[in-house]
Amino acid sequence: MEKGSGSGGTPFFENLGTFFRKCIFSVLSVGPIPNHIAFIMDGNRRYAKKRNLVEGAGHRAGFLALTSMLRYSYELGVKYVTIYAFSIENFKRRPEEVQSVMDLMQEKIEQLVKEDSILNHYGVRIHFIGNLKLLTAPARLAAERAMLVTAGNSKAVLSICVAYTSTNEIMHAVEESCVEKWGEIRELNARGVECGLTELEGYEKDEARHLINLTDIEKRLYMAVAPDPDIMIRTSGETRLSNFLLWQSQYCYLDSPSVLWPDIGFWHLLWAIMNFQRNYFYLEKKKKQL
Repeated sequence: MEKGSGSGGTPFFENLGTFFRKCIFSVLSVGPIPNHIAFIMDGNRRYAKKRNLVEGAGHRAGFLALTSMLRYSYELGVKYVTIYAFSIENFKRRPEEVQSVMDLMQEKIEQLVKEDSILNHYGVRIHFIGNLKLLTAPARLAAERAMLVTAGNSKAVLSICVAYTSTNEIMHAVEESCVEKWGEIRELNARGVECGLTELEGYEKDEARHLINLTDIEKRLYMAVAPDPDIMIRTSGETRLSNFLLWQSQYCYLDSPSVLWPDIGFWHLLWAIMNFQRNYFYLEKKKKQL
C-alpha cells in the first residue's frame, strides 16, 4: 500500500514539471535553438569527497544528472548531445578506480538501452566515440551492443566520448587518411596508370603536398557522426577544454557553471542556452569570416 500511494504523487509532479518546461521552451524557441550541445561532466569525485560518500557514489549521482540533461535537451528539440565520459588520460588513475568506473559504465550502458529507457523514449541513437579497444571487455561489448540496438533510432543522437582525447582523434584521422591515400597510390602503380602518376610519386620533392586535404581528415574524425557543437558546458567553473573536441569547438559558446556535475540542473542549462542566443549572431558572423 505504501508503495502504491507513494508512487501516485510522482507522476503528477513529473507531468507538472514537464508542462512547466514546455512553457519555458516554447518561449525559448522564439530564438535560435542549438542543434548540438556538448557536456564536460566535471566534478563527480569532488562531489563525493565533499559529502564524504563512498568511492563511485559521485559517478552514480552524475549519471542521474546526465539523465536529466538528456531529457531537457531532447524536450527542447536539441538533436545532438555529446558527453565527455572518460578521457584516455583517466586511465592513469589508480587501477581500482578505473575498474570501478568501467564496471559502472557497463551497468549504466545496459540501463540506457532497456526498452523503457530515455533513449528509446526519445528515439535516440547512441555512438561511443574514442579508442574503444582501451575499455575492459565487458564495457566494450556493452557499448557495441548499445550502438547496435539503437541503430534504428533516428530522432536524436547521443555521442559518448570514452577512451577519448582530441589529439588521439586527430592522430587517428590523419593515420587513416594516409593509409587510404597511399593505398590508392599503390593501386594506381599496380595498374600502371600514367595519368598523374609522376605527381603521386613525387612526394619527396614536395609535389604531392595536397594529397591529403582538410576534408579527408574531417570525414575520418570520430566525431564525424555529428555537426560541430553550438554550446559546450563544463561544470565546476573550469574553462579548460581538457583535450575535448578541440577540432570542432572553434565557434561554439563555452559555458562554465560553478556547480559540480551531479548538481547541474534545469536552470543551468536554460541559462547556457539564453547566453548562446545572446551571442548567436556574433558567432555566426565569425563563422562566415572563414
